[in-house]
Amino acid sequence: MLSAHSLAQGTGAATPGVSGTAIVQMLLGLTLIVGILFFGAFALRKLNGGRNFGHSGPLRIVGGLMISARERIVMIEVGDSWIVIGIVPGQIKTLHTLPKGELPVAQSSIKPFSQWLKQMTERTHANK
Repeated sequence: MLSAHSLAQGTGAATPGVSGTAIVQMLLGLTLIVGILFFGAFALRKLNGGRNFGHSGPLRIVGGLMISARERIVMIEVGDSWIVIGIVPGQIKTLHTLPKGELPVAQSSIKPFSQWLKQMTERTHANK
C-alpha cells in the first residue's frame, strides 16, 4: 500500500504557465514606459530651443587628438579665435591660440586597409 507521501512525490506538481494576457500586459506597460521616456526627451529638447544639450553658448569643439588613454589635445573655437588646449587628469592647460580659419585637409600617409590588401595581392601575383 502506497503512503500519501510517496504518492505526492510520484506526481510532480505542474508549474503554472504564464498566460497570454499577462504577456500582453507586460509588453503594453513596457511600451508605455519607453514612450514616456521618448516624449520626455522630445519635450526637453523643445524647451531648450531645439539645441542639443551641452552645445549652447559661445564654445565649439573644432577637433581633438587622443595622446593616451588619459591625455588629449583639443582645439576649441571661441568667437573669432581657436584655442588649443592640453587635457590631462586634474589639469587643463592652454597650448596655443590662433585666429579662426579653415582646417587644411591633411594627406594621410596611412593607406586604408583595402588599398594595402590590393597592393599586397598584386605583389603576390607579380612574384609568381
